[in-house]
Amino acid sequence: MRKKILSLLLSVAMVASMMVPAMAEETTEAAEAAAAVDMEGVDVENTKIGISIYKFDDNFMTLYRTELVRYLTEDLGFKEENITVTDGKNDQAEQTNQINNFITAGVNVMILNLVQSSSAPQVTDLCNDAGIPVVYINRQPEEAESNRWADEGIKATYVGADARQSGTYQGEEILETSNGGDINGDGKVSYIMVQGDPENIDAQNRTEYSVKALTDAGVEVEELLLQRGDWDQAKGQQIVQDALTQFGDQIEVVFCNNDAMALGALQAIQAAGRVVNEDIYLVGVDALTDALQNIQDGNMTGTVFNDHIGQSHMAADTAVKFLKGEEVEPVIMVDYIKATADNAADILALLQ
Repeated sequence: MRKKILSLLLSVAMVASMMVPAMAEETTEAAEAAAAVDMEGVDVENTKIGISIYKFDDNFMTLYRTELVRYLTEDLGFKEENITVTDGKNDQAEQTNQINNFITAGVNVMILNLVQSSSAPQVTDLCNDAGIPVVYINRQPEEAESNRWADEGIKATYVGADARQSGTYQGEEILETSNGGDINGDGKVSYIMVQGDPENIDAQNRTEYSVKALTDAGVEVEELLLQRGDWDQAKGQQIVQDALTQFGDQIEVVFCNNDAMALGALQAIQAAGRVVNEDIYLVGVDALTDALQNIQDGNMTGTVFNDHIGQSHMAADTAVKFLKGEEVEPVIMVDYIKATADNAADILALLQ
């Protein structure tokens, strides 16, 4: 059922992405991510897997890790007692200690969602020296680092999604509104940007490419505010509340790097008496269930499905390839899917 719905969504995404740059039009493996992986030669009874998530109270990564563990145990057959999942508590030193503990415990493979992607070289060397392959997820290390893995034959890879694509889709969702985002008809789109962590490559790309989609289409833009929200709903609410007080009706579009901040933004917008899709537009990324429901209800303009199902399955399947001694590409990408009122119900069905 999941594959059927996802195939439908991918078809919708293809039709809706005629203006997406070439980087967003590459063929995806997402629809096949749930296909059975060959487990021959893998000791599922005794293999130990160490998983560290940058912090447990992140909405998207909660969905991700829950599906990752379910897939590893129910679909691939690994023993739950041999899978250790730790909370990095948004502290790189804490997470590095956890990784060292994984090494001491003799795990056979690690799946890591780094607190700081810039720590990848040090973490990779720790794992490589211990002879343990590592699959990085969600937060992409620098290109120079993934190139090093390939050049030096290091058993490390990154499985994620190209954040440039998610930003492009956000911009397209604004372009596809009845007035192309120019609510007041002054010939330009005035926006505020609620950014995640500015040191995070996903935040950087979503920030850049959401606006680039507008300017590439010949739209004049005006940035009223760009402020860091750290992926946090309460911070998103406060930023937008203050921005609405400062800029008022000048704000036509609110871009948020994730749905948690967008949901906070929605609270501020509603409290200010503004009406989404009438006098202001609001877009996020992740396709959290609350965001999808708000899109259905007309309270959000759109989001972008950050496919935690396809990504978590691909991460697990890639870990299996490492366990089997197979060659693995240094970077493996799963496509995002644009989520609007046209397909929000289908994505909700997929998630449920």
